[in-house]
Amino acid sequence: MDCLALAQEIIDGRRLTREDPLMELVTADLGELTKGADMIRRALVGEKVDLCTIISGISGRCSENCRFCAQSGHHHAGCEVHGLLDKETIMKEARSHQEEGVDRFSVVNSGRGPGPADLDRLVEIFAAMHKELKIGLCASLGFLTAEQLRRLHKAGVTHVHCNIETSRRFFPEICTTHTFDDKIANIRRAQEEGMFVCSGGIIGMGETWEDRIDMALTLAGLNIRSIPVNSLMPIPGTALGDRPRLTEDEILRTIAIFRYIDPEAHIRLAGGRALMADNGRKTFQSGASASITGNMLTTSGSTIAGDRAMLKELGRDITPDWERPEEERADYAYRYRGD
Repeated sequence: MDCLALAQEIIDGRRLTREDPLMELVTADLGELTKGADMIRRALVGEKVDLCTIISGISGRCSENCRFCAQSGHHHAGCEVHGLLDKETIMKEARSHQEEGVDRFSVVNSGRGPGPADLDRLVEIFAAMHKELKIGLCASLGFLTAEQLRRLHKAGVTHVHCNIETSRRFFPEICTTHTFDDKIANIRRAQEEGMFVCSGGIIGMGETWEDRIDMALTLAGLNIRSIPVNSLMPIPGTALGDRPRLTEDEILRTIAIFRYIDPEAHIRLAGGRALMADNGRKTFQSGASASITGNMLTTSGSTIAGDRAMLKELGRDITPDWERPEEERADYAYRYRGD
């Protein structure tokens, strides 16, 4: 496969489909593949790196049995357990991240979805952040009804996170308390509400390269424009605690393949950065255009200041979206304008 020629075809408008010989990307020269992926990123996404942070709003005792997750109540991983954090704690964290130049702040809850009382409190918290802060707001709250999404949207939440995790084929191997179709329906409800959806998955759970490619194609079909790629960090006490760790080359190849299949999306470096040298610096030269940042379990070893410094060295644009003129904001078409 001539990776650079294919990259140019994608820049010129070609889009890869299931009918293309996509497994050739798995055996292509890694250097050429990543070079082509970076060509696509520069041409179709640009130099802007989208940075987001998260806070664990509710932690532990999740009813779902996702085999990779330390917060599942089906496992014994010894994670922190707490109910929904108070408004002051969440606001303080969001304000701090805004001051450090982050594009977006997400509240992430364990559990299948928020109950009525927690949803009321979350709406109040998001509305306060929307009123007092400039940073973008994201919710990662599990499964949400159309009415819950509407309330969150009116409170100022523009982004919803819901990973599909893997391919449709492999999904039953990692979770049985909800289905792949449940995930797809949740994503479509958020899109129907006019919200921007962030959705990706995890590699290194025992899936095949075909599964990874299928996940990328599914996300392309859903028109997902923010795709977090997590690399499994096996956690003792979970069902996948004894999985071997991925190599850096395998992670770089996955990032690059996603860029070829989802050329206009933000491919977001997420969990597992500690598996790579320099916290994943090479991924930003291999197709990545976004990252989760901050001091948290999923990005152990990275900081907002450190990530911004690294990206600045690479010549990337780290100006947060909310600092730009309205007409230049990357998510302009998805921002809520009210009734």
